[in-house]
Amino acid sequence: MKKEPGPIGIFDSGYGGLTILHGIRQLLPEYDYLYLGDNARTPYGPRSFDVVYEFTRQAVQRLFEMGCHLVILGCNTASAKALRSIQQIDLPQWDPDRRVLGVIRPTAEVIGSLTKTRHVGVLATEGTIKSESYTLEIQKLFPDIQVSGVACPFWVPLVEYNEADSPGADYFVKKRIDEIMRKDPEIDALILGCTHYPLLMPKILKYLPVGVRVIPQGEYVAESLKRYFEQHPQIEKRCSRGAHVHYLTTENPQKFKESAKLFLHEDVEVENITLG
Repeated sequence: MKKEPGPIGIFDSGYGGLTILHGIRQLLPEYDYLYLGDNARTPYGPRSFDVVYEFTRQAVQRLFEMGCHLVILGCNTASAKALRSIQQIDLPQWDPDRRVLGVIRPTAEVIGSLTKTRHVGVLATEGTIKSESYTLEIQKLFPDIQVSGVACPFWVPLVEYNEADSPGADYFVKKRIDEIMRKDPEIDALILGCTHYPLLMPKILKYLPVGVRVIPQGEYVAESLKRYFEQHPQIEKRCSRGAHVHYLTTENPQKFKESAKLFLHEDVEVENITLG
């Protein structure tokens, strides 16, 4: 694997990680980034732990081979089901000087300052909710916070098929908002535990009770990465600075370009690759 400085890798099963990339670039625009979307095998949410781990492992290894020293799993399902195994099993074998980070911990770290009632809700994919990763991470840091989660199985397809603004989306968004508020009416902070969900923000805000704060992840992951670089300058030095972004997809590049525009509001050039 290459030793010279390389781009920061951002991996997601689909397009949602683009919201993480956008947040990071807003705060840290000077670095190079390499985004990889495993769009051919999305969604990861309903898949087993073993399959998500294997798919994520393949993607991280490819990003390392392409020069990344740091990879961020911009995917909640991959962070929940694969991050720990990759950190503990694979990194020591591949290269103990490289790093893989997730998106769940940064959100958990700030939640204590964002809730007054100490009741927090999480809307996420089925896989992330079943893993209880948010509950574990939050209660590790803030044992007094009560966490309730609800899976939103139709939200990702609504975004990826460009139906986020359609009238039909209202039914699915309202249904899950009502469900989580019934589960715990004292919730005053709601984590969007899937990187696709910010694109449904207008409808989420439409049906959410007044006084409940919505927490998308992009800005918190970016702030966490900035702190990480300050605490680990040896990792920061291995990240190249050219303000360049390169995009990779396992699906059709034209389809990726069209969908990426929904997330980034800009045209991108993308290259097709295969994993596995």
